[in-house]
Amino acid sequence: MNTLSLVVVVVQVLAALAIIGLVLLQHGKGADMGAAFGSGASGSLFGATGSSNFLSKSTAVAAAIFFAATLGLAFIGNHHVSQSGGVMDNLQAPAVPAQQAAPAAPAEAGKLGDQSNQIPK
Repeated sequence: MNTLSLVVVVVQVLAALAIIGLVLLQHGKGADMGAAFGSGASGSLFGATGSSNFLSKSTAVAAAIFFAATLGLAFIGNHHVSQSGGVMDNLQAPAVPAQQAAPAAPAEAGKLGDQSNQIPK
């Protein structure tokens, strides 16, 4: 693994951990539902969605960094320089002796008295 891919993997892991932490720090829309039924003051049943706070903007930035690191790893993984060929590149055909190269025709086998292709009774 070269240095560039190692750096990209570290950035990707840090971005993933940041996303996990930021999502767990935010409170969901369901937390405001109890307030809508008389236990507090709320603007709507599921909370306001118009403005975003610092945590949601930070989550979006961390997600963008994570996606960029993922694309970078895919690019690095796809464009590596192959120093050796594949396994099949070094494969050589086995040498066949001249006597076994051409099998005898069935008609010639019958002339020589060979009964190996006959079914015994």
